[in-house]
Amino acid sequence: QVQLVESGGGLVQAGGSLRLSCAASGSRFSINTIMGWYRQAPGKQRELVARITSGGTNYADSVKGRFTISRDNAKNTVYLQMNTLKPEDTAVYYCNARAFNPFLFRDDDYWGQGTQVTVSS
Repeated sequence: QVQLVESGGGLVQAGGSLRLSCAASGSRFSINTIMGWYRQAPGKQRELVARITSGGTNYADSVKGRFTISRDNAKNTVYLQMNTLKPEDTAVYYCNARAFNPFLFRDDDYWGQGTQVTVSS
């Protein structure tokens, strides 16, 4: 299992910055676990914002150049630095861990509880 605890959301004005943190733990978490941030705005589907793997990072087009995902393996923590925030970035942000299940031979997804980010215009 993997447990994820997010923090760092809040209310910020357009153009401002926030940093989200996601602390991971559990028997199936390792430095090879793929970590990501997703978001879900009211009335919309959950979408991938950024992902980090051993091979690098990838971002949604809407956040490229503004958001940065990183991880501190010593702290088992993943971060999402969000700069130049826009009102359309308003959403609940979820931390995701994708860990391989050796018993079922598949990848399992784990989710945090979500943290609200609100950007005012």
